[in-house]
Amino acid sequence: MANKKKVVVTGFEPFSEHAVNSSWVAVQELKRLGLGEAVDLHVCELPVDYQAVQDILPSLWKEHQPQLAVHVGVSGLATSVTLEQCGHNKGYKRLDNRSFCPASHCCMEDGPDCINSVIDMETVCKRVNVSNIGITVSVSKDAGRYLCDYTYYTSLHQRQGRSAFVHVPPLGGPYSSGELGRALQAVVKEMLSFLKADYTEEEQKDNKPCHHKQ
Repeated sequence: MANKKKVVVTGFEPFSEHAVNSSWVAVQELKRLGLGEAVDLHVCELPVDYQAVQDILPSLWKEHQPQLAVHVGVSGLATSVTLEQCGHNKGYKRLDNRSFCPASHCCMEDGPDCINSVIDMETVCKRVNVSNIGITVSVSKDAGRYLCDYTYYTSLHQRQGRSAFVHVPPLGGPYSSGELGRALQAVVKEMLSFLKADYTEEEQKDNKPCHHKQ
């Protein structure tokens, strides 16, 4: 099918106490399930490495030219599948897997403090929750100022907000790999539906920085 939609979904490698990173497990499960015949799905495991993320994300966008990029990360605090509305530029002081963090503690020194996704996560959240898939979805405006937030901001900046970020709980807390995969499938499908119905050129131009407290 020549006019397939292209979607890139990423997860992360293990780090810290997460010897098995549920984000990558969930993404692999999503790859197995797929997003339907009309969607060409590409998945990628990202290193927990600030510098590598800065190199890899532009390459992913350039190579695949996706309609949407969805980045998935694990949160030890999460008990639901959490949709992040925005990414933040500043506050990156935690060391990555290479014991490195940006000297400036920010993604892009001239970038806005915060960038919103063009996707209304509250709308996506409500649609998934009423679909009764047996998994609770919530919305957040703070992706945590580590590689998750850093990746999200970098991707949002790369393509004017046409990205999303999803935090998943660790495996068994409370969901299985299969359940997380099904949750991602439902979430990404709703995001694509939202873009098809509501994304306009004017909304892209109106992708203004948000003003949440840092």
